[in-house]
Amino acid sequence: MTDRVYPSSKPSVNPNPSNPTPKPNLYRPPVYRPTPPKRRRGNRCCICCIWFIIVLLSLILLAAIAACIMYVLYRPHPPSFSVSSARFSSFNLTSTHLNLSISARNPNKNLVFFYEPFSVAVSSDGAHLGDGSFTGFVHETKNTTLMRASVSTGGAQDLDSDSIKKIESGLKKKNGLPLEIRLQTKVRVKMGGWKTKKVGIRVTCDGISASVSKSKSTAAASADGNAKCKVKLWIKIWKWEV
Repeated sequence: MTDRVYPSSKPSVNPNPSNPTPKPNLYRPPVYRPTPPKRRRGNRCCICCIWFIIVLLSLILLAAIAACIMYVLYRPHPPSFSVSSARFSSFNLTSTHLNLSISARNPNKNLVFFYEPFSVAVSSDGAHLGDGSFTGFVHETKNTTLMRASVSTGGAQDLDSDSIKKIESGLKKKNGLPLEIRLQTKVRVKMGGWKTKKVGIRVTCDGISASVSKSKSTAAASADGNAKCKVKLWIKIWKWEV
C-alpha cells in the first residue's frame, strides 16, 4: 500500500529571516481635484454695466417713442418773438429810457404756454444800456400778444470808459446805434390735460438800429431787414448754463 504525503496546513516560514516578506502597501496617493475658479469682482461689475446700458437704452427708446406720439398728436412748434417798436424817451450818458414793445406769437392750436415774468436786458456792441421786465401771462393757442416794457439805466455811473466809447462810436454810425435785446424767463407747456415742468427760455433779438438826434429828446429805434429773434432753451445745472 502506497503512502500519501499531505501538505502541511501551517504557513511556510521564510528561511531567511533577514529578508522578511514585504507587507502590502496600504497608502493611497491623494486624488487631484482642481479647485473651482473664484468669482472675480470685475465680472460682477461688467454684468452690472451691461444691465445698466440695456436699461438706459430701453428708457431712451421709450422716450423717443413717446416723443414721436406727442409730435404726431399735437404737432408742437416753438413760440416766436419779434420787436414791434423801440423808442428812446431820453438818451444820453446821464440817463437812458427805452420804451420797448415785443410781439409774442403762439402758432400752435393744441399747446398753451404759461410764461413767468420776463427779464429784459438791452446792450449795444457789448455795452450794457439798461434793464427792464415784462409781466408773465398765459399764451393761448393761435394767439399773438403784445408785451410792453420800459428799459432804463442810471447813466454814466453804471458804464465803464470802454462802454462809453462804444456807445459814442455807435452813435456816429450811418445806420445808427446797434441794439441787442435779450429776454429771459421760464415757461410751462400745457398739452391737453398734461402740463410740463418749468423750462427756461432765452430770446435774443438783434439787427435793430437806433438813430439818436442831439436836437431831440426822443428818437425811434427801427429794425432793419436783418432783424431776427432767436428762441433757445436755457437750462442751468449748478453753475453751468446750457
